[in-house]
Amino acid sequence: MRIIGGQHRGLTLASVGKGDAAAHLRPTADRVRESLFNVLLGGRFDDPVTDARVLDLFAGTGALGLEALSRGAAFAAFVDDGRVAQSLIRENIGKCRREADSRLIARDATRLSANPDAPYSLVFLDPPYGKGMGEKALAAAFAGGWIAPEAIIVWEENTAQAAPEGTTLLDQRRYGDTWITILRADQ
Repeated sequence: MRIIGGQHRGLTLASVGKGDAAAHLRPTADRVRESLFNVLLGGRFDDPVTDARVLDLFAGTGALGLEALSRGAAFAAFVDDGRVAQSLIRENIGKCRREADSRLIARDATRLSANPDAPYSLVFLDPPYGKGMGEKALAAAFAGGWIAPEAIIVWEENTAQAAPEGTTLLDQRRYGDTWITILRADQ
C-alpha cells in the first residue's frame, strides 16, 4: 500500500500484515483510491481536496486521509477505535511527517461526541461492510457538528448506498466488490 499522488507520491505505508480481524481492517486498494481521487479531482466537482479539512471515519490505516493531505488538504482527523488501526495510523502519519496537520481520535465512529473544532468539508467513511455502521456514524457526525454545510462525503461499502436524509447523491461507482458512493451534505 502506498500514497498514489501529490507530495508523498510513491511513499510506502505501514503493512497491515495479518491485520486485526475483530476491527475488520480492510484497506482501500491502491487502484480504488487512485480512481476515487481521479473522480474527486477530475473536474466534475469543485476541487473538494485542496485546503480541505478531512474527516476519515473508520480510518483503518489512514490511507484515505493521508492521500488527501498529500494532494493538498489542510488538515485530517482520523477516527478509529481499533488498537491495531490506531498504531498503523500513528506510524503512517509519522512516515508522511504530517503530525502538525493531523490528529488521531481514538473513538468509535458511531459514537462521536460534539466536535470541538471547525467542521470538516471532506469526509471519508469506510465502515466494516454490511453492518449498518455507516448510517450510524454519519448520523453521529451530523449531530455532533463534524460535517460542514455542502461537505463532500465519500462512502465505501460492499453495496451501493442510498443517500441518507440530509444528503444528496452525486455519484456511485463500483470497483470489484467495492462500491463508492459520493454524497453532498445538504446543510
